[in-house]
Amino acid sequence: MAHPAPAHRPRLHDRFPALESTLPFLPLGHAPTPVRRLPEPAPGTALWCKDESGYGDGGWGGNKVRKLEWLLPDARRRGARTLLTVGGIGTNWGLAAALYAREQGMATALALIDQPVDEHVQAQLERLRRSGATLHFTRTKLRTMATAPWLFLRHTTAGRLPHYLPAGGSTPVGTLGPVEVALELADQITAGALPEPSHLVTAVGSGGTAAGLALGLRLAGLRTRVVGVVVNDTLRLDRPAVTGLARGTAHLLRSRGADLPPTSIGPEQLALVRHWLGPGYGHPTPEALHARRLAADTASLLLEPVYTAKAMAALTSLAADGRLAPGPVLFLNTHGPRPR
Repeated sequence: MAHPAPAHRPRLHDRFPALESTLPFLPLGHAPTPVRRLPEPAPGTALWCKDESGYGDGGWGGNKVRKLEWLLPDARRRGARTLLTVGGIGTNWGLAAALYAREQGMATALALIDQPVDEHVQAQLERLRRSGATLHFTRTKLRTMATAPWLFLRHTTAGRLPHYLPAGGSTPVGTLGPVEVALELADQITAGALPEPSHLVTAVGSGGTAAGLALGLRLAGLRTRVVGVVVNDTLRLDRPAVTGLARGTAHLLRSRGADLPPTSIGPEQLALVRHWLGPGYGHPTPEALHARRLAADTASLLLEPVYTAKAMAALTSLAADGRLAPGPVLFLNTHGPRPR
């Protein structure tokens, strides 16, 4: 059953009115998401959290819904009847896409790649089976690429090819979602809800969140540096790839009528760290499991082992080493625990 859309206007449309007629937006959640103080990860380091877990009315919450607010109306504008996308067998992105696309009258097909199976992945896979999406267990990235032509033909409806979205929805259109998060954060800082952070730490699974945050913070005039904790070794997630996505999003905004200031993303705006990945995507690490337990026990913050727990483990270690000085530090909780 469809849920009534929350009534809020995107900050991008407020800041750049020309975008209202050129970049359609479908509100799916309640903004702003809350910010709160967390226990210090290291002596003298003030830590805050912007919690995206409750964003999204129906379906799966979290930062994936932010991307779908732009991706779904774009797909409808293109006349799409089916979305085709990819992810691991425990994909949060694929579940959110399937549930919210269904509420907009679109089907979803998912090509699923193997990842280590634990209780979290088993539960997520069961949600995927109940989502109404057509699941294709392609197992590896190479096999997914090899079967792509068949997948497109299999899901062509009335002569219309499915609308393809890459893993995580990290396209220039999808990256508008985390740009919105950054502009929203700027408003919360102006309102006094939290001080301006020196660093914002987030997990990097497909690159869109880090790219959009870095761009949005630049547009808002904040000096906050994004620290992206890479948790995926199946995609190219280096500085050129992530900053290239940010540039592509800026180009999209300009092409649709936004008068953007210069928006180059240098090392002072974005850093990527990789030491907390562990053996690979989806593999648990002792540091992440410890960070997950600690966040639950001391802050009632629910993290998951694939993305957010590794990002919190990195934050804790970097803070202890003094690499997040002077602070305060902001942790973006992108997990969306809204099972149904």
